[in-house]
This record gives sequence, structure tokens and C-alpha cells, in this order.
Amino acid sequence: MDAPERYEQLIAFLDSHLTGDRRELADGSMQFTGGDPPEVIVLLTETSVIVAEFAAVWESPYTLTAKPRRVGVLKWRRLPETALFNALGILIKGAREARLATFRACEECGRSTAPEWMTAKAMCHGCADQEQRQRSIH
Repeated sequence: MDAPERYEQLIAFLDSHLTGDRRELADGSMQFTGGDPPEVIVLLTETSVIVAEFAAVWESPYTLTAKPRRVGVLKWRRLPETALFNALGILIKGAREARLATFRACEECGRSTAPEWMTAKAMCHGCADQEQRQRSIH
């Protein structure tokens, strides 16, 4: 199988394993995001597939910036087809599991929440906002 066919197979594989956003970047690479909230980010270039666990930090009270944590890199042109897709599936699964392990239950509503959406008081932002509104009324 030639490189353009393999590239198209990779796109189809990533689309089927990462339900979320897909976008083409200025340099021609493709970024796939899986999960809602995001769990996994995969960057597909002409030579590599880079798999990362999603992570983010608040740069300001209104600006959340993605800071993915790299899990692995595959040189997709060098690997046989079966080995490539097996390894890619395992990396995606590992990144997803690592991300989900960072989620915490909100002490107020009990919902499992991504760490960037939790307050220092172990509350999700929704519950914290509601508590703040109730305090301001009384």
C-alpha cells in the first residue's frame, strides 16, 4: 500500500476512534480531538502520528489553553499496517484512560468533572457559580 492510501486509512481510523473535532492546521497536518470534554488529541503529519492526553490550564479567568501531554509518537510510514493500527489503538486507549483518571467528583452534585473545570473547593464551576449567586442574594 502506498503512502497516500495509508494516510487516508489513518484519517478514517482516527475519525472512527475519536468522536470529536477534526481540523486541518496551517502546516497541512491534521489534529483530531476525542471526547467531550476533550480526552485525547492526535496530530497526524506526513510522517508521524502523535498521541497526547488532553490537559489544559487557565491562562486568565476567561482563557483556557490546551496543554496536551504526549503519550507516544509513531512513524507511520515505517510500520506495517497491522502493527501501526494496533499500536495507535493502544496509545489512544492509554491516553483516554490517563485523562479520565484525572476527573474528580464534584462534592456538591457528584458529577465526574475534568480537573480544569473544578474549583479549589472540589466543586464544579456550575455548582460554585450557583453557590456564589446564593451567597450574594442573602
